[in-house]
Amino acid sequence: MIAKPFVSIFGEFQSRYPQIQLDLEFTDRLTDVITEGFDAVIRSGVPRDSGLSARPLGTYRMLTVGSPAYLARHGVPQQPEDLHQHACIHFRFPKSGKLQAWLFNRDDQPVELELPRSMICNSVEGRMDLAIQGLGLTYAADFVVCEALADGRLVEVLEDFTWEKGQFNLLWPSGRQVPPKLRVFIEFFVANMPLTR
Repeated sequence: MIAKPFVSIFGEFQSRYPQIQLDLEFTDRLTDVITEGFDAVIRSGVPRDSGLSARPLGTYRMLTVGSPAYLARHGVPQQPEDLHQHACIHFRFPKSGKLQAWLFNRDDQPVELELPRSMICNSVEGRMDLAIQGLGLTYAADFVVCEALADGRLVEVLEDFTWEKGQFNLLWPSGRQVPPKLRVFIEFFVANMPLTR
């Protein structure tokens, strides 16, 4: 699911540059780019490793969503505080064990609410599937839920209170000559990324 915005670009790249082999690993874990020998990685968030060079690929938004059936049974929240009366499906980061914060815009300031923990899931796909089944509301990136929103399996709520934007970055080891194949990959990826910039 996390790879969704990138899969089509990998295909386009291979069509244009069939002589360049891609060895792809899709994982939610935080990899050590240098130690593990990766040429490049795509990560969300602010780059924190000074040993890596970075190119921003685009942004995404975090949305609060639920199924039409759930909303018909429990009502549509009008304010973030209304979520205290709802089943909330949380995401637990596999590496840190921390729960993802649900942030909302209140007077142009981020507000984090301590919400009911009806379910906690360490899988992006699992969390979305639970919401589609009508078991509660969840907080997920727009690119994760875009198809379910488009076909009506999920509905966005609290649109006026959306706060959080995330950013994807393409990272590679710095301090060395960038091989021509990697440079071609970086430039192609940055030029063809479908996310908002």
